[in-house]
Amino acid sequence: MRTVKQVSSLTGVSVRTLQFYDEIGLFKPTEVTDAGYRLYDDASLEILQQILFFKELDFTLKEIKEIMDNSKFDKSEAFKKQRVFIEMKRDRLNGLLILLEKLEKGEHVMSFEKFDMDDYFKALDEFKKAYINEIVNKYGCTETFDEMVNELKSNESQLSQLAIKQYGSLEKFTEVSKKNLEKFLQINAEAVDVEESIKKTDYLTRKLTEDLSKDVYSEEIQNKVGELIDWCDESNNGLNLGENYWPLMVDNYLTNPIFINVNDKKYGEGASVFIGKVVKAYFS
Repeated sequence: MRTVKQVSSLTGVSVRTLQFYDEIGLFKPTEVTDAGYRLYDDASLEILQQILFFKELDFTLKEIKEIMDNSKFDKSEAFKKQRVFIEMKRDRLNGLLILLEKLEKGEHVMSFEKFDMDDYFKALDEFKKAYINEIVNKYGCTETFDEMVNELKSNESQLSQLAIKQYGSLEKFTEVSKKNLEKFLQINAEAVDVEESIKKTDYLTRKLTEDLSKDVYSEEIQNKVGELIDWCDESNNGLNLGENYWPLMVDNYLTNPIFINVNDKKYGEGASVFIGKVVKAYFS
């Protein structure tokens, strides 16, 4: 058993903060002695570690308490999701450090560096050669496929940045893209009603945002967002969108001005941030 001072020394969390966590019911001591001293065992320290991970991801103390008090809270699954979010945060910071290093040297960096997309476009070319008949059957000619590739090349810088954020690396993005293209060719176009899919996505989003004052952790809201996420996954017809797709979407809902503007206009002021918080809570 450790005293509050020993826990503070071990974790770097101040004694006053540990006392405050106890007062609000977030992190209770294992036991309190007759003299009023708080004592903590190893199991309680694991709880504190979990709390600190959530804090690193900018969750409020109220949000952390609600998550960890939830009977469905899965510590192992939480660690997996936290790792994804923290890796994204690390990658953004690493990018900033590289930029700062160049600026310190006096370099004039007016835009983001392009990443090498040669392997990806080579894979597209190989795919075209291997599936020429399927592409013609799907599009009617190869020119449509070529136009798509040329459009991607014209936005190479933005594509590479998005690919790394969403898939973790350009290598993984290239590998997954090959499989996605093969699956896409197998999808029966007549069986996919795009207009109906958009309508259902809109309907489920309106259900989710009909009352923006609702608690994002409530069972009602979490059931609604679960229905929306399941539908989005289903409507993608098994295509792999990358392990960071939903964390990236959360980031867009919360911070991307374009996302915020579009969603707030469509679903009400504050809807984008509300959706972001709800999805973030769902994957926590």
